[in-house]
Amino acid sequence: MKILLTGGAGFIGSHIADLLVSKGLQVVVVDDLSHGKPEQVPRQCAFYQLSITDQKLAEVFSREKPDIVIHHAAQVSVNASVQDALRDMEINIGGTVRLLQASVAHGAKKIIFASTGGALYGEQQYYPADEQHPLYPLSPYGVSKCAAEKYVYCFYKLYKLNFIILRYSNVYGPRQDPLGEAGVVAIFAHRLLRAEQTVINGTGDQTRDFVFVKDVARANLLAIGSQATGEFNICSGRETSINALYALMREIVGSQAVEQHGAALPGEVFRSLLSCKKAGALLGWSPQIRLDDGLKETVRFFSEHAPGLSAGQ
Repeated sequence: MKILLTGGAGFIGSHIADLLVSKGLQVVVVDDLSHGKPEQVPRQCAFYQLSITDQKLAEVFSREKPDIVIHHAAQVSVNASVQDALRDMEINIGGTVRLLQASVAHGAKKIIFASTGGALYGEQQYYPADEQHPLYPLSPYGVSKCAAEKYVYCFYKLYKLNFIILRYSNVYGPRQDPLGEAGVVAIFAHRLLRAEQTVINGTGDQTRDFVFVKDVARANLLAIGSQATGEFNICSGRETSINALYALMREIVGSQAVEQHGAALPGEVFRSLLSCKKAGALLGWSPQIRLDDGLKETVRFFSEHAPGLSAGQ
């Protein structure tokens, strides 16, 4: 079986590529390296440095003839989407439609689409949010993911392109870019290890549902073999405030640093908590990595990849 993985040089995508290769699957990675790193692509993968908005994407499909497409290439920052909604739309909607067209034209059987939970549901009406929760995105990023989901469903109805949509909560873990991506865990680890001042947006009482990247990779592996169709929350089902997260990470690092608070960012929800019961029932997936264990592994990664730094200094 051949899998075409967009965004496979990036944070989440590279972990998926590692897992798929370890299971003996043939993987083709498409990534424009705007955020991804070529050294994160497993050497067993065919690699194309290409944007999903590029017309040459069809040539890759023609040459590789993938059976399944896993789509992770995206503009992922809520703040960046607020600043430039047009660019967000061109990548997250236009790029997805181009990918869907190529999938249909060249015989792919299924697409697994990486979507978002918190940004899609907006300020929730109930907690935890299941997949039936109304969609009220508060940012262009959330809107673009919502529209892309509808295109995925449309192509399923028009062309019988099977699909699974994975709605991630806040993914964290090794390889996340603390400078170029939206990831509070990576930002905290980067700054705490360097004894730099950390600024928390808003009061810090806002909550997130943090899920470890290796759990997310496993959800994609299970989606490949699943006969299910539809949307699935991939989350921890646990709510953690940003203040509590910072305190836990400060303890892991061994820092005495005191955070500061700044203005809240526009477009960000205040409280986010999702349910993954449907994923458990139909995909056989549940989160396996506890938050404290995942944070320790993440801090260790950042410590090992920053010369002269170590947790506990």
